[in-house]
Amino acid sequence: MVDRVFITGLRAESVIGCYDWERDIRQVLVVDLELAANFSDAAQSDALEDALDYAAISARITEVIEGASFQLLEALAEALVEVLQTEFGITGLRLTITKPGAVANADGVGVMVERGEI
Repeated sequence: MVDRVFITGLRAESVIGCYDWERDIRQVLVVDLELAANFSDAAQSDALEDALDYAAISARITEVIEGASFQLLEALAEALVEVLQTEFGITGLRLTITKPGAVANADGVGVMVERGEI
């Protein structure tokens, strides 16, 4: 059984893009996460230390995005995966990064990565 913690619509600004004009501005990115977990310990103890702390995860993801200066969403996504795996021990995840307004006539474009069982 795989349980999931999810975070949707997490917004943060970053320098992102390949065009010269994009290197001089900060753009809003929207992150959606699904994180595989086992809730049995947290359900029994009702203790935060036995759960995935979505507030801490959200804060760290925001910190990485706001400090980043990638050209490609793919590179940012990989950096976020690295943080989630190394700092939070998450092995199964689905991460979506949306760049709103990047393409005319589209609400947003972006990337989705999956690692491990989700």
